[in-house]
Amino acid sequence: MTSLFKIDGMSCHHCIKAVIKEFEKAGLKNFKVELGLVEIDLDENQISLEKLKSIVEEAGYNIVNE
Repeated sequence: MTSLFKIDGMSCHHCIKAVIKEFEKAGLKNFKVELGLVEIDLDENQISLEKLKSIVEEAGYNIVNE
């Protein structure tokens, strides 16, 4: 299921790269990161919403909607 999340605090291309880096480090695939948004095929059998939030926080940002 494709989900769209708003990410707070992103303001530049570096921010996008930081989130992409954390997603790749976590082994995530099938995602698209734009300034302030992430679109991801979220299979809760493989990754929970809480884990996704944790990955985004590791990059220094927060998901502001669920």
